Amino acid sequence: MIPYPFTYSRAKSVDDAVALLASAPEGKLLAGGQTLIAAMKMRLANPSDLIDISGIEELNYIRVSGGAVAIGAATTHCEVASSKEVAKAIPALTHLASVIGDPAVRHKGTLGGSVANNDPAADYPAAVLGLGATVKTNRRGIAADDFFQGMFTTALEDGEIVTEISFPVPQKAAYKKFANPASRYAMAGVFVAKFADGIRVAVTGAGPGVFRVPQMEAALARSFTPDAVAKIAVDASGLNSDIHGSAEYRANLVTVMAKRAVAEAA
Repeated sequence: MIPYPFTYSRAKSVDDAVALLASAPEGKLLAGGQTLIAAMKMRLANPSDLIDISGIEELNYIRVSGGAVAIGAATTHCEVASSKEVAKAIPALTHLASVIGDPAVRHKGTLGGSVANNDPAADYPAAVLGLGATVKTNRRGIAADDFFQGMFTTALEDGEIVTEISFPVPQKAAYKKFANPASRYAMAGVFVAKFADGIRVAVTGAGPGVFRVPQMEAALARSFTPDAVAKIAVDASGLNSDIHGSAEYRANLVTVMAKRAVAEAA
């Protein structure tokens, strides 16, 4: 459980982080480190440099205005979970943040780190995709539908740093997950959001990456009730299967969590 040697640097600004990252081609950004540090301790990751961006003040904020909730990338899960502004605008988002991992994870883990890492069992990608958020970086804005590209893979390019996530405020939304009893990771988590122009349903934990369920979105557009999704099953052939649960089990969980999310949001 001892990582390979590495050099640690603490960035003072986004520009500083960009410069440090450019000087270390094998380097990695360190935000909360909840996944990266564990991977390094198991020697599954071997970055030459860790560039810590968790203390950059310009990345730590919550702003609610203009029908959107903008959260800086270095904002911790605990800060989101305890934000009265976020709770008033998108209570489903504060709930999601409050059920991530355990208290230690929530006090150290960050929104930007979770989204940039795109762990298939992470909670935040479900909110980002379910709400149709925009991932802002030091270079551009990326729509959620274009950002997540598979297990631990995103649209981020070399040297690109997530700086903010902008969540549009929905009419209704809710997040329900079935958590692994040990890790608290989502075995299946479903985020449902209703907007004036449509419904979005995003699933995390069940597959190799977060994904939407068009059949459920269409059914909920006709009737925003739990019964509308009760008989809709996702295809188990592409879902995860491990010692904690088979693909078929996870497929059933998706339907159950979707029903519960709609019931809470409705």
